[in-house]
Amino acid sequence: MLETPHVALGVAIAVAIPNPLISIPLAFASHFILDKVPHWNPHLNTETKKYGYLTNKTLLIIGLDLACAAVLTIFVSRGNVNILLASFASILPDIVEGPYFLFGWKNEVLQKWISFQKSIQSEANLFWGLLTQVLVILGALYIIT
Repeated sequence: MLETPHVALGVAIAVAIPNPLISIPLAFASHFILDKVPHWNPHLNTETKKYGYLTNKTLLIIGLDLACAAVLTIFVSRGNVNILLASFASILPDIVEGPYFLFGWKNEVLQKWISFQKSIQSEANLFWGLLTQVLVILGALYIIT
C-alpha cells in the first residue's frame, strides 16, 4: 500500500485515541492490517530484481506519495507529538525497507524483512487497488474531522 493511506489511518488513530501508549502501537499494527487489504503500489522487488534499481517513474510515485503523507501529517498534527509519532509508526515497516531499495543494502535481516512484508501483501489491479486506498484515506479523514 502507498504511504499516504497508512499515514492517514495512523493519524486518525492518534486523533481518536490521544493516549500515545495505545495510539502509537495501534498505528504501527495498522500498517500490517492495511497491507492485507487489496491494493496497488509500485513493485519495488520486481524492479530491483529486473533492473538492479528503482525506475524514475517509481521514484516519482514514491516521492509524491511521501510528500502527500507529510503534508497530511503536518496539517493535522500542528505539532502534536502523539500524532507525529503515530504517523511515523504507521509507515515504519516500510521505512525499514528504504536502505535495501534505495541504497542497495542487501543484508540478510533486510531481505528476511522484505520477504515477510511481501508475504502479507494483497495486490489488486490499478483501478481497484487505488480505489481501496482512496476509501481508506476518506474514512480516516472522516475520523480526523
